[in-house]
Amino acid sequence: MATTLRLALIGPLAAIALVAGDILVPRNTISPELLGASEAFADDDDDDGGGSSSGRSGSYGAGAGWRGGRSLFPFRALLPRRSTPRRSQAVAPAPIRAPDEIVGLGFGPAQIEQLTASGFEILERATMATFNSEVVKLRIPAGVTLDAAREQARTVAPEATIDFNHYFRPEQRAETPCPGTDCLARSVIGWPAAQDWPGACTGGTTIGLVDTAINPEHDAFEGSSIEIIRLSDRKLPESGKQHGTAVAALLVGSATSRTPGLIPGGKLIAVDTFHRAGRQDDRSGAFDLVRALDLLSNRQVQVINLSLAGPPNLLLEETVKKLGGGGIIMVAAAGNDGPKAEPVYPAAYEEVIAVTATDKRKRPYRRAGRGEHIDFAAPGVAVWTAASISGARPKTGTSFAAPFVTAAVALMKASEPALAPEQIRNALTGNAEDLGDPGKDPIFGWGLLNARSICKTEP
Repeated sequence: MATTLRLALIGPLAAIALVAGDILVPRNTISPELLGASEAFADDDDDDGGGSSSGRSGSYGAGAGWRGGRSLFPFRALLPRRSTPRRSQAVAPAPIRAPDEIVGLGFGPAQIEQLTASGFEILERATMATFNSEVVKLRIPAGVTLDAAREQARTVAPEATIDFNHYFRPEQRAETPCPGTDCLARSVIGWPAAQDWPGACTGGTTIGLVDTAINPEHDAFEGSSIEIIRLSDRKLPESGKQHGTAVAALLVGSATSRTPGLIPGGKLIAVDTFHRAGRQDDRSGAFDLVRALDLLSNRQVQVINLSLAGPPNLLLEETVKKLGGGGIIMVAAAGNDGPKAEPVYPAAYEEVIAVTATDKRKRPYRRAGRGEHIDFAAPGVAVWTAASISGARPKTGTSFAAPFVTAAVALMKASEPALAPEQIRNALTGNAEDLGDPGKDPIFGWGLLNARSICKTEP
């Protein structure tokens, strides 16, 4: 039996085009009874730019042509489908370094003059008080490869530390729904409420944060002491505020807000070294990252949170060693590239405390990095914290596990200011809940952070 399709055609533009088995019909040419609706379905946007919460994507792509579970084009099933699949669009991998830049620490004036005479261009330079020297960002000569340019600079200045301007990115993954009604993951490690901390454990230590931009107008920061410094080139687009706002609120969010921080009322110096390079691609060059660490060191910060990751970089390595030798404790995210991924930095440097993530059932986060460099685990799946504009939402990634250890270190220093970094590591190790193989293992490190005994006061 033949099937008849009845279309109400309006005007001379009404037409049906058959292209490789697909039917393309101008929307205003189809009768209302065939469409079954008179309005388009609109997606809801969240304030983090994370896309539709409904799973539909507007007029084209997955979900196009559907309303309420019914196809807006029911006649498509009666026509032959294309015999070959559509060609998928390859997604280019994110670059790991600036395409035409190198950075160096410790150049002499004559060496800089020699490099510029041979075609290098000074893009930026800044004094690093930690080293009593300059860090310089150079554009390489046209027609010279990055490797060749780096070797040329090393030949001219053999005592300087020279490398590519590697990129570092926030360690955040897709959000995970909060299980049940309790999203305050801190309960898993016994983190007390603000009113339960002894007075000596609630302040006295300034926390340093290197991250993306922060929204200081968020309700989470009402009454908080936050200083925000932007170091990235102001000619570049500002980075998104999602990541930095979430991490900052997790650390020092107001106790009366929907997202109480681990140390409500704590003092935070946040340095924004990131810029937006593409759609949701926030990146920081090594040049800005080492400057941020130097700045925090000069501000007498004793613990620094680094919820970011990238490849090994010689300037970053030298800076981390210098700060670690000076007693500054750095805490970094272990990375979200999966269990088989190579170690990421700065977490993999010996002087840095590398933190992996677990869920509320103390299971390892499936995308967390692993390795012998992992030191501790902390909650990092569906962690309740501030969204970028207003309100709150659960966040997932090793980025949100690192602040738990950072806050623990800050409270220990507030309780006992004379504690050395090695003593703090030993105290954290001795109190950690061993979750994997006995002792230190590549999944959990020494185990899950235990907050019940991190702060001591005199009787």
